[in-house]
Formats: sequence, C-alpha cells, structure tokens
Amino acid sequence: MMTADEYFDEDEEIDFSDLREQYEVKLEEGLDTFVVVDGLPKVPEDNKPKLVKFLVKKLQGVGKTKEDAVYMPMGDDGQSQGFAFVEYETAMQAAQAVKKLNGLALDKKHTLAVNKLTDIERYGREGRIDEKYTEPEQEPFQEQEHLRSWLGDPRGRDQFVLFRGDTVGVHYNNKKDAPEMAVERQFWTESFVRWSPFGTYLTSLHPQGVQLWGGASWKRMARFPHPAVNLVDFSPNEQFLVTWSNKPIVYQEGMPSLTPEEDGKTYIVWEVKTGKLLRSFPPMENPQEADKPPNMRKKIQWPLFKWTADDKYCARVTPGSQISVYELPSMVLLDKKSIKLEGVVDFEWSPYSPTEEESKRQSGEQLLCYWTPELGNQTARVSLMSIPSKEIIRTRNLFNVSDCKLHWQSDGAYLCVKVDRHSKRGKSTFTNLEFFRIKEKNIPNEFIEIQDTVINFAWEPKGDRFVLITAGEIPPPNAAGVTAMPKTAVHFYAPEKVKSGPAGPFRLIRTMDKKNSNAIFWSPKGRFCIVATINSQQSNELEFWDFDFDGEKRESEKDLAANLQLVGTVEHYGVTDVEWDPSGRYVVSSSSMWKHTMENGYHMWDFKGVSLREDHIERFKQFTWRPRPPTLLSKDQQKQIRKNLREYSRQFDEEDLIMESEASATIIEARRRLLEEWRAWRSRVERDLADEREDAGLPPYGVEDDKDLEDAAVIEEIVEEVVEEKEEEIS
Repeated sequence: MMTADEYFDEDEEIDFSDLREQYEVKLEEGLDTFVVVDGLPKVPEDNKPKLVKFLVKKLQGVGKTKEDAVYMPMGDDGQSQGFAFVEYETAMQAAQAVKKLNGLALDKKHTLAVNKLTDIERYGREGRIDEKYTEPEQEPFQEQEHLRSWLGDPRGRDQFVLFRGDTVGVHYNNKKDAPEMAVERQFWTESFVRWSPFGTYLTSLHPQGVQLWGGASWKRMARFPHPAVNLVDFSPNEQFLVTWSNKPIVYQEGMPSLTPEEDGKTYIVWEVKTGKLLRSFPPMENPQEADKPPNMRKKIQWPLFKWTADDKYCARVTPGSQISVYELPSMVLLDKKSIKLEGVVDFEWSPYSPTEEESKRQSGEQLLCYWTPELGNQTARVSLMSIPSKEIIRTRNLFNVSDCKLHWQSDGAYLCVKVDRHSKRGKSTFTNLEFFRIKEKNIPNEFIEIQDTVINFAWEPKGDRFVLITAGEIPPPNAAGVTAMPKTAVHFYAPEKVKSGPAGPFRLIRTMDKKNSNAIFWSPKGRFCIVATINSQQSNELEFWDFDFDGEKRESEKDLAANLQLVGTVEHYGVTDVEWDPSGRYVVSSSSMWKHTMENGYHMWDFKGVSLREDHIERFKQFTWRPRPPTLLSKDQQKQIRKNLREYSRQFDEEDLIMESEASATIIEARRRLLEEWRAWRSRVERDLADEREDAGLPPYGVEDDKDLEDAAVIEEIVEEVVEEKEEEIS
C-alpha cells in the first residue's frame, strides 16, 4: 500500500507540460481585447459615471464596448488617475481603437492616448526600459521652407507644369516672352503630375506610392506608400488625400505605414500633414454591375469619396442601397451607420462652407443632394438632406427618368438637376433642367424644358449665368458603316434683371445652331467663357464669349443681366485640353500625346482669343496651371480695389513699359556686343591674311601697286535713328 508521502512523490514525477501548454493563459491572446486609455480628466467619484458614459460614447465609434467594460482606478485623494482600462468584444476592434482613437481630442484640454494592454508586456520587459530617467534630447529647431513662396513673385506671375517626354518642369509664365524655368527634373513621376487644390504641393506617382513636393527648393514634403497606385484625389482644403490602385495590396513584412489590415485593400485615406493612414477600404464594385461581363461594366466612379467644402465630412455611395458619411479626421461613420436609401444612384455635396456663426447656430449643417430612380410605384426623386441631422429639407418628384446629373453653382446658391427623360413609349429622349434656389425661402423650384438631349452644362463661377450644349439623336450608320456625329447647339442663359431681392427667372439669351462644340470652359473669375470642340476629327474650334461686353446691347436682351458678344474665334488642330490660368487673363489649349501623336504642344491665348505664344513640343504630355489659394482680402477690400482699378492699371502699365524698355536696351546691348565681336574677328582675319601674303611676297589682297594701296580703305558708317522720343513727368 502506498503512503501519502510516496503518492505525492510519484505525483511530482508526472509530466503536466502538455496540459499547461493547453490551458495556460497567454498574455498576447488573453488580453488583446483590452486597451489602455490615457489622457483623461481627473474627476471625483461622483462625476466618474458621467465621464465613463461620455468616454464609452467616443470609444463605440470603432467597436462594441459598454460601461461595465471600463475600469477607471481611483487615487487615494478620491480623484480618478487620468487613465482607464477598456475591454472590446474582439481583438480587431481593440486594434481599430488604437489606430483611430489615439490622438483624438476629447475636449480642448485633453487628448486621448490609446494603446494595447499587451504593449506593457511587449515593451516593458526587463532590459527594454532604463530604470533611470534620462531627459530626452531636444532637437534643434529647423526652419521650414515657405510652402507658398511662389506667391511672393514681384511680378505676380503664375506658374505652370510642363510634362514632356520623361521631363517635368515648373515654369513662370511671362506675358509675352518665353516662360522662365523654376525647376526641371527627369523621371519626376511615373505616370502624371497633379497640383493640390491650393497649389501648395505637386503630386507625383510611383510604383511604391505617392510623393508631395513643394517649397522654394522643391524638396519632398511627404510620401504615402501605396503599391501600384493609379489615382489620387485631395480634399478641398488639402488636409486629406485618397489613393487608389486597381491591384489590391498584398501585405509584406516591413512595408512602411501599412499593416496586415491593409491586405486586399485598394483605397486608402491619408492625413496630409502627418502622413497618417486614417482608413483603408476594399474594392468597391457596383452591385448592379456585378452580373455583367467585365467588358460591359462601367468604369469605376472617381473620385469615390466626395468632400464637404470645409473638409469636415466625406462620403461615398453604394449604388442602389446607401450613402456612407464619415467624420474627419477619425474616418468613423456618422452615427456609426450608413444612410439607407433604396435605389440611390449618385449624390453631390454643396460647395458652400458655413461660416463660424452659421456653424454655431445650425450645428455646422451641410447640404447633400442625391437622386433615386423610379422603383415600382415610387417616382424618381431628387432630395436635399441636411448633415449631420440627416433631415430631408426638400424633395422633387420626377417622371420617366433615364438619368440625372447634379450641378451645384460654385457658391452653393443654386442647384441644377439635369434630368434626361424618355417618352412613355421610350422612343425619344429629351432633357429637363430643374433649378433649386437654395438661399431663398422654402427653396423654390423652376424648370426649363429642352427638346434635345443636353450633353454639357456649366455654371458661371460665382455667378448666376450658365451655358449648355445640346445634341440631337445620333443618325444610323451610312453604307460604309460610319456613324456621323449629330450637330450640336450652344445655348446661353442669364436671369432677368430685377431692381432688388433675388435674381429673376432664367431666360435664354441666344442659341448658336449647327455647331460641333462639345465642351464649356468658364474663366475662374467669371464673365468670359470658351465654347470648344475637343478630341474631335471634325472641328478644332475655340470660341471666346464675353457675357458683359462693353458695347451696345441687343433690344431683345435689354431686360437680361448679360450683354453677350463673341469676341474671338480661333482654331487649334488636335486640341485635347483647355485650361484657364487662376487669374482669368490667359488660357492654354494643348494637344497631348496621351490622346494622339499629331502636332503635340500648346497654344497660349489671352481672354479674347489673341494668340500670345505657340510651342510645338515632341512627346508633349501635360500642361497644368498652378492653382492659387483663396484671397485673404475681405469683400470690402476687394470692392475697394475694383473701384480704384484704373489707378492700379496705370501703375502696372508703367511697370510693363519699364520692362519693355529694359528688354529693348538688353537687345540693343546684345547686338552691339555681337557687332564688336564681329569687328574684332574681321580685324584678326585681315591681319592674318596680310601676314600670309607678305610671307609669300605678294601685295596686300586686292591691291596692285602702292598707289592703289594708299587709296584702299574700308569705310563703315553706322546710322542710328530715333523713331520716337517722349518725355513724361512721373510724380
């Protein structure tokens, strides 16, 4: 019989390692649903429940947790200690909390610091932390370059990018002379370049990702790793950046800024200033296109994410089901859920940004317009929704709708909904233009019926006039199988004149029939508009129109807020792109090798269509003006400048004359220098020739005897004539 001591001795010899391994609680696996939230305010015991409730509301934006899952230790003084332990349902939710909530401002005085609980073991192991505190070394201050230094150009010149072959160059535009180069580099980008909305950064694309360049030295300001990136888009205020690749990310260890969570994703949202990855998204296919073969599917919608004018929200549509609105910079869904809208096709944010007073009074409400097609017995609808309240403030029912396009005026004062409609039998199509006057009481609506299909529409920037182009039905192909494109018509509209109050109803100014035009380009300052034919083999015409022509007005247009006049017509063979400069003084039409390889290059015109410069460039790819940030002048200051514009114009004219005089003096000096060089060369050659003839025993060239030698003389006479001389006394 075995004694108790012998039993325990034998028990000690039994191997329990397999059971220990099976049931041992591993720190990384058992506590990976916990996070430590630091940076909390210190409150007494009575206020602790309120703080916990407020904290849970913030934390639930990325995962599921509850008040019972928050442990907030109290100190001996009866105050909380400024941190808490929080448990989420899954480890993935905890990881999302660390990624998206770390650095989140709780209020004006407190910023959250969120970390995994398991990081205590990972980084706090023996030997990893020095027990003796060492004050961190303070890095010396390094002054950064002014990112908008180009705005300080003494002559106020704009810049543009010229991309040809493998070379990208940034140039200053001169009024009449050749452009002045600011910087030029080879292989600066792998595909194309793009300016940020305010011109602060130049964006280049590479197989490894996106890079931003700027400052006076054009150094790299930021990089955003996204393998095989294809497209890039900025938020309106340059705070955020979206990158997209048609190839899902295949995560590999060591990829900068990317985590295993980005594996299989194609969209990434970044914060520009910090370079922080805010959120990534998988490929987003239209459910309505999923059953179609790949060659029949529509192209991806770009940009996928659309932004409010103040960068406070961005949103994307899932066609047929919902609109997802995200708050920035957390990229958390508004109210933690998408807005369910059956059949929704598309949406657009209002470009108007609420002022500080309006934001306080209306909680920063933004307007979003969306449309839904006819579903069963339900009519098609265009609706205006207020965000973040999600309140529908205006709806318009539509019938027999084939398609809709939403066009906001640049100040958000008007919304035009271009409604393509079909007859009841579906044999013919036509267009209605539905207008909403957003800033008027109850948002009144008016419509204009167009007999043909509208193929292009454009509002005047900061104005209330617009241009549209219509086309008839495409005729059947001829005997050779060639389909002739229908002729187009260009229509110009303006509101009726009113003495006071809002603008009057929109009326047709004029229609130009039997055209080939297909594109509209308004000057960024309004008033001037180009109606062009681009990417066409039939025509290459650009028409320059002035909506406020300083001349006699037609009798039929006297009650309209416009005086329309064609001020110039030009042709540019093979034109593919047209772009105005930020000032509205110059416009460039270009012919890119990305579209064809015939006569590539660009033409520069003034706002009336007068040719200023023409440059044919082999392997020309891209021309794009550098945008300017919004003016810092108040409306009263701008009004004062317009009032005294003649005085400023006189000053600028004097500067132009001085520059022209300096240029003329430079040319004359260069010619004189060349003349002196030629004279010196001629004297040297004559001496060498005389020496050679003398060595050969011959008289000087062209002289037969001494008498002829005495008579031989070269006479040069230089006559300078003063064409005009004018004296002015400049005070």
